[in-house]
Amino acid sequence: MNVKNDILWRVYLIYILVVVAGVFIFGKAVYIQQVQGKYWKSLSDSLHERYVETDAERGTIYSEDGEMLSTSIPQFDIYVDFGAEGLREKNGKRFRENIDSLSIALANLFKDASAAEYKRILIKGYKEKFRYYLLKKNISYEQYTAMKSFPLVRLGKNKSGFIADDKSIRLNPYKMLAFRTIGLDRDSFKVGLELSYDSILKGKSGTRLVRFIAGGVGVPVDGAYESEAVNGKDIITNIDVLIQEITENALLKMLVQNDAEHGCAIVMETSTGKIKAMANLGKGQDGNYYENYNYAINASEPGSTFKLATLMALLEDKKITLNQTVNLHGGTLKIADRTVLDAEQHGNYEVTAKQAFELSSNVGMAEMALEAYRNNPSAFIKQLHNFRLDEKTGIDLVGERNSTIIKPGSKNWSATTLPWMAFGYNVEVTPLQTLTLYNAIANNGKMMKPYLVNAITEEGRVLKKIEPEVLINKICSNSTLKQVKESLEGVCINGTAKKLFKNSPYPVAGKTGTALVAEGNKGYANKVYQSSFAGYFPANHPQYTCIVVIKNKPFAKVFYGADVAGVVFKEIADRLYTLYVKQNNTQMFASAIDSSYFNYIGYKNDALTLVQSLKIKTKDSANIVDDWVGIAGTKAGAKLYSKSVQLNKMPALTGMGLKDVMYLCGNMGLKVNVKGVGKVINQSVMPGESISKGMVVSVTLN
Repeated sequence: MNVKNDILWRVYLIYILVVVAGVFIFGKAVYIQQVQGKYWKSLSDSLHERYVETDAERGTIYSEDGEMLSTSIPQFDIYVDFGAEGLREKNGKRFRENIDSLSIALANLFKDASAAEYKRILIKGYKEKFRYYLLKKNISYEQYTAMKSFPLVRLGKNKSGFIADDKSIRLNPYKMLAFRTIGLDRDSFKVGLELSYDSILKGKSGTRLVRFIAGGVGVPVDGAYESEAVNGKDIITNIDVLIQEITENALLKMLVQNDAEHGCAIVMETSTGKIKAMANLGKGQDGNYYENYNYAINASEPGSTFKLATLMALLEDKKITLNQTVNLHGGTLKIADRTVLDAEQHGNYEVTAKQAFELSSNVGMAEMALEAYRNNPSAFIKQLHNFRLDEKTGIDLVGERNSTIIKPGSKNWSATTLPWMAFGYNVEVTPLQTLTLYNAIANNGKMMKPYLVNAITEEGRVLKKIEPEVLINKICSNSTLKQVKESLEGVCINGTAKKLFKNSPYPVAGKTGTALVAEGNKGYANKVYQSSFAGYFPANHPQYTCIVVIKNKPFAKVFYGADVAGVVFKEIADRLYTLYVKQNNTQMFASAIDSSYFNYIGYKNDALTLVQSLKIKTKDSANIVDDWVGIAGTKAGAKLYSKSVQLNKMPALTGMGLKDVMYLCGNMGLKVNVKGVGKVINQSVMPGESISKGMVVSVTLN
């Protein structure tokens, strides 16, 4: 029995020891997991280091006049390693001595929480020994610079625990200006120049050593690079900010006025093919207009602007002369089982071929094309090929669409295809293709390749200069060229654009277009018209070629090309003629200090103070009640005159100083872009034009 009891006692003892050991192990496991888990996890993570890819700084996109159109700016995420040895040494003496002043500085800088709240956050992080606590996200470079001088932070990462993770974001300083052309820079979605020149702009990524700490967050190891990133190159575009603003404002005004669906406008420098402006605006769901799609490089039925190609083909193949007679049948003609209708019922019958073009007669163009190419339609298609209308322009912009030109013998060819193509139906081309053709006529037959970028630079040094490229040296014979120029000018003198350019101070050559377009399954039932105008100016010495295409809303009351797109073209042309063409031979200079005559514009009280201080005698000062005045004259005597301002109309800024411009325009809700110093000599929005809050106006100072 004693032996048995002795054995049982030993078994029980061993059992008790095993249970106690098990409980101890279980308790230790719970303690490690629940109490020390973060510590051991961070310690484990800190043992993992590896090289990761670092992004290069993306290059900047500039306008031709040096303005930033798209650039990268630094942003910083601020983390705090509350387990940093320097922060915790001497039982956290350094932390305790700086916590109050640091909390006050953070509250004053970010103004999103009180100093007491920041102190509470920092103390909690210190107690919990957070290894990589996110304190602030997406702070600016200016805020980061200020923060580096704060108490504790200025002691450096090892003593303060503060770690800055820098990154770049893409910024378009001019917001929506040429937004679709300049493009977006997104990981999964790039468009415009950001996509076309992505390989140049993005640079070359580098690699650096990163230590992963709590939560798998990586902390860069100072100076541990395997290879440093190579920053992207910059590109300089042909876009002129002022011309772009003029173009967008003119287009937007008409879109709003006519409640149109979308539109585009392109301005090209005639001699070079440089794209100086490309505006694309479409109506959003909220009723506002945005640069939501690049309509300029999207193909659609062009309508009557295509009649230029038909006229060129007929003249080049010597099928007609401008003076030969064509019957317009009063504006209605039946061909096969369909009826050709002129957009405007003019009631004319016997006219010349030139007059048919000037009147934009669909009947006339269809009848001439049928007569000339009925037995050999391939000859007509060959001429369209010679004019490069079946090819992309090759512009340095990803996404340019192919044109659609039906060929004889294809399943889509019918008895009505040729006559309908003659006036711009049964064919699809992009506005840019149409512009390139018109520009070739303006440029004496030399077709230039349209392009947006003229240089690639690095730190101000030109790496590559992109020169104008000739696509076709001579698009047609001199005889044809002379006759189509005469016809395009005739449109603006005697034809559909006669009223539009009546009394114009400069000659214009161009063509109106009014096309009925299909609306998906609804076909043509909704009467949706596309208005267009393409042309160049001044016609006697072309400097710019421009096209405007606007898709109107269903059943729009105003839809003719001259009344919609033509109005936009004229506003753009008038402004460019005044700002650039007319001024080409005029030397601008500031008045000499001893000039006897002066003319200043400004706030009335300031003007009166000025003349009183200079002891200049003035007239009519007592009779003026407006806040804004002009003062003109000499030191011997000057006259004050009224400069009344209407809140919904653009004021005349010429002669004002910058302070007055900013004050006046700011109160009217306008955004101002400024070039130069001195007094205003030019403004992008004409005096008297209707304005709305948020509109951008550019002013040039002398």
